[in-house]
This record gives sequence, structure tokens and C-alpha cells, in this order.
Amino acid sequence: MKPIRTTRLILRNWEHRDRELFFRINSDERVMEFFPFRRTRAEADAKMGEMRDNIERKGFGFAAAEIVGTRECIGFVGVTETDHLPFLPAGTLEIGWRLAPEFWGQGYVSEAARAWLAFGFETLGRDEIVSFAVRDNRRSTAVMERIGMTADPSRDFDHPAVPESHPHLRPHVFYRLSRRDWEESKRAAN
Repeated sequence: MKPIRTTRLILRNWEHRDRELFFRINSDERVMEFFPFRRTRAEADAKMGEMRDNIERKGFGFAAAEIVGTRECIGFVGVTETDHLPFLPAGTLEIGWRLAPEFWGQGYVSEAARAWLAFGFETLGRDEIVSFAVRDNRRSTAVMERIGMTADPSRDFDHPAVPESHPHLRPHVFYRLSRRDWEESKRAAN
């Protein structure tokens, strides 16, 4: 993956030095509030390796977000082809993120997500990019709205991978952004 640079961030593939941060965000109670699991160190290392390999293969994915001035990894933001939801067509492009809590509320996710939307529409030529979150995850849905995505209640769903033991985490809201809407918002901003 060729790194993507924004005003404050470098979006790049995962490196060995990111392991501690990746483990921390995947085991932190605040970060993982809307997930039914916490990853052990071994599970986090394996998942980071899987994400790194996916980025090497495809040239994009859930990439490390690094602050330009400090070279500190703060979490991930990226796009990936969603293949774990049977009702979405193969190759559907999903945008997602996860940051360490000390970096919340500073606009990093929105900044990185806008760069990934441009990548998805301009470089990958996609017609739609989607995102979804637990219904009560207002922090994530607020980001979706800030980056121009709109709710599509007709596509809300109960996540099939969330166990019945966590019924409050099953209902998910669905957001989308079409290429046409993205292009119109770009024109309006200029």
C-alpha cells in the first residue's frame, strides 16, 4: 500500500512497532464497548498480521493511522471489502475505524475517513461505500454523518456474528454514501 497523507496523518500498512497499540485498542473496555469480545495479545497479533497481509495483497484495508509529527500510531481507519454479511453483494466496500480513547474527539477519524472515501471513489472506482454500527454507538454514527454518509433504515439489521448472549449489540444501523452524493458534496465545498 502506498501511504496516504492527510494534513495530520499518515495512513499506512501495519508495522511491528504497532503491535502494542493494536493490542490495547482491541482489549480496551471503552474502545470495545460495542463489541462482544476482547482480544488477547495472541489474538490481536494474529488479527494485525491478517490485516497487514490483506493490505499487501489488495493495496487497501483497515490501515494504521499515524500522527505526522510524532509518528505515533493512534489506531486504524480504512476501507475493506466486506464479506461477512450475507445480505451485502460481494465486494461491497465498507469504511471503518478504531482509535485509542486519548485520540477521540480531535477529528482524526473524520480526516482519515474523508481520504479513504476519495480513495474508494476515485482510485477504486466504487459506486457506493457503506458503514454500520451498533444502533446505540452514537460516536460512530456521528462520524458517519460528519463525513457525508446517510442512514438507510431499510438496510438496518441484526448482526449475524453477534452471539445471542449479547442482544443489545445485535441491532445495527446502516449508513451509505454514493459516488454521486460524494461528488456533489465535493462540488458544493469548492
